[in-house]
Amino acid sequence: MRVRSVLLLIGFTLSLPVDAQSLSERLVEAGLERLSHSVTYDGSYRDIDYPSGDVPDHVGVCTDLVVRAYRDVGIDLQRRVHEDMAAHFDAYPQQWGLDSPDPNIDHRRVPNLRVFFERRGRTLDRSDDPSDYRPGDIVTWMLPGNRPHIGIISDRRADDTGHPLVIHNIGGGPELSDMLFRYRMTGHYRYPAND
Repeated sequence: MRVRSVLLLIGFTLSLPVDAQSLSERLVEAGLERLSHSVTYDGSYRDIDYPSGDVPDHVGVCTDLVVRAYRDVGIDLQRRVHEDMAAHFDAYPQQWGLDSPDPNIDHRRVPNLRVFFERRGRTLDRSDDPSDYRPGDIVTWMLPGNRPHIGIISDRRADDTGHPLVIHNIGGGPELSDMLFRYRMTGHYRYPAND
């Protein structure tokens, strides 16, 4: 949503577009909107369009929720991750036995998103202080069984702990829960860095 603001400058009226909401606020709204979707947890490999490709809306994993929220605010992580991997493939994890980027899956892998956010966003401290986590921040964890996970910090707080609630898909579909400090945190990012 855009509003117009008027600036008086030496007798002239100048009309300037001003964002009514920051990107972080819009990202949180997009993430919260994802909660209304019924999604079966399925991370299987699929051929998808490029750019702006997606697996079917009724399937997805934790990364798909984040990718879809960013896409809803005009940022195509599939394209951005692929372009960065194509230019700097050696900077990314080499754990899948690939010798070149794959735009069908690379943006759907938490380790790749972590490297992308470290390279192109802002890496923030991982602290035990809930006030260090701003709505729209991206956080990654390592779940039991060495399963990487990712979510978006919301603008809502848990009634009992005061912790910021996290928008994520941990297996039962998109959810909003008090899980920020429940698992070992592996990353805390802000993307784009200037938001």
